[in-house]
Amino acid sequence: MRFINRSQYFSPGGPSEGGFVAYFSMEIAVAPEMPTYSGGLGVLAGDTLRAAADMGLPLAAVTLADRKGYFQQHLDASGTQTEEPQPWSPEQMLAAEDPVVTVTIEGRPVAIRAWRYEIEGVAGHRIPVYLLDTDLEQNDPRDRALTDHLYGGDADYRLRQEALLGIGGARMLRALGYEPTVYHMNEGHAALLTVPVLEQELRGAGLQTATEKNVEAVRRKCVFTTHTPVPAGHDRFSSEQAYRILGPERAGMLERFGCFHDGLLNMTYVALRFSRFVNGVAMQHGKVSRQMFPEYRIDAITNGVHAGTWTAPWVQAVFDRHLPRWRQDNVTLRYAIDIPENEIVEAHAASKRELLKAVKERSGVEMREDVFTLGFARRAATYKRADLLFADPERLVRCAEQMGGMQVLYAGKAHPADEPGKAKIRRVIELSHELRNSPLQIVYLENYDWKLGALLTGGVDLWLNTPRRPYEASGTSGMKAALNGVPSLSILDGWWIEGWIEGVTGWAIDDHEDETGEANSLYEHLEQTILPLFYRDPGQWRRIMRSTIALNGSFFNTQRMLEQYVINAYFPERRVEKPAEAAEADLENTLAR
Repeated sequence: MRFINRSQYFSPGGPSEGGFVAYFSMEIAVAPEMPTYSGGLGVLAGDTLRAAADMGLPLAAVTLADRKGYFQQHLDASGTQTEEPQPWSPEQMLAAEDPVVTVTIEGRPVAIRAWRYEIEGVAGHRIPVYLLDTDLEQNDPRDRALTDHLYGGDADYRLRQEALLGIGGARMLRALGYEPTVYHMNEGHAALLTVPVLEQELRGAGLQTATEKNVEAVRRKCVFTTHTPVPAGHDRFSSEQAYRILGPERAGMLERFGCFHDGLLNMTYVALRFSRFVNGVAMQHGKVSRQMFPEYRIDAITNGVHAGTWTAPWVQAVFDRHLPRWRQDNVTLRYAIDIPENEIVEAHAASKRELLKAVKERSGVEMREDVFTLGFARRAATYKRADLLFADPERLVRCAEQMGGMQVLYAGKAHPADEPGKAKIRRVIELSHELRNSPLQIVYLENYDWKLGALLTGGVDLWLNTPRRPYEASGTSGMKAALNGVPSLSILDGWWIEGWIEGVTGWAIDDHEDETGEANSLYEHLEQTILPLFYRDPGQWRRIMRSTIALNGSFFNTQRMLEQYVINAYFPERRVEKPAEAAEADLENTLAR
């Protein structure tokens, strides 16, 4: 038997020596009061950095300031969504850095400064996050607004932002004194960081002189995580846009090295072409990505969530009593299988009371603690099928009536330009009005964000996920629910293929070619298994809650995920195997200390 030498990657007293990681993401959920994220991608990025801080990793992150945020969602009585900015002030919350770097965009010099936020880990290690900002007097008025809106504007605005993030971000790190050995691109938005890395490799020579040998040198430094399982989700820009905005030298180099496909600059191909390690975000997503890009090797590292962030306070208190090192070592949550069930139930009941209190404050609707409560909260994209639960509303009402009632909580924003997604929201709210006097109570909570997400995943009794396969790359909301002892009912897509143990961690909706079959399976699970268990067999329901934490909470976390990145992507050269005898000696020495 052989063991990985973990000390090659992590040092108890601080960061590992001999390697530094630069993590780039268009959006990062840094703190609840900073609207610098739109959804799962940004929350994952923030959770990754929180885990890196806990683990003492040598890492710094780069993103955009997004001074006006994503958007504040408002829903009227009919369910029509309107949006307004979420302005916030970096000046009042962050530390300003001295360097100002310049990137030429569309022939104009654009000055960029950075604001620093530090994420502190459980042992005091800090991860700096640099938020790039172009709101400087020397910039053209058009360019001052480039770091205002996350995913705002048109395709030109998006490409300019991606140039700021990638090219400007890499230059900013160098100006701050960093010499990264690894650049991690969290989705293709950051792919243009490969341009300044290549420029550095060329040592002043023009990009037109770059060779395959130079590209290979860049590849040795770059890691790419793709999150998108459909071609339309990958950022693509016209040749005219690429040459006009990036300039002929940069665009010409990218075209020469195969980053244009079908006449378009494809950011995913930029990242693929210049990375030595590429991964999807779940086992199934890795398979889908390899089918999409068969000429590239694509691995899989399944996403996770930050356990200390997404575990409700009352559940945290239970873990602190029984598993005091769970924050430092998330695998310890495996031993939750030995926590008395009644303590988990009581902690969840407190979380549920807090959630229902918030529901009343936000909507005016009063819900009951003793009624089965189902949660569905995520971006309101059509493939997520928020209305699959209501394929047969009359059947769902009968089920609620026969079993003792049902409460359904919804939340989620549709992108301002996504009219079909907005229609899904209206459909759910219309049904909530039609069924208001039935045993089935439905509330759609507006302005889904970090805090509301934590309340929902901590306080509902069951988490529902109904994406159309294979469009769910991973999904993480169900992982947050699992940390709180909340099982899932889900389509077998994304992470749930790996986390599902029928009747132990939750239930799987059967695969069907048509939505009618999937909806029927969903109803059968509720009618025949889930609601009878909840109302008539509380002992078995408690056991499911506990096993959900032990089996899924202990694995689907960013600590495990980040360890996989470190070993497989960041520092694979340090993967040293030891004989069992040496590993046991190391363990004995550690215990002795």
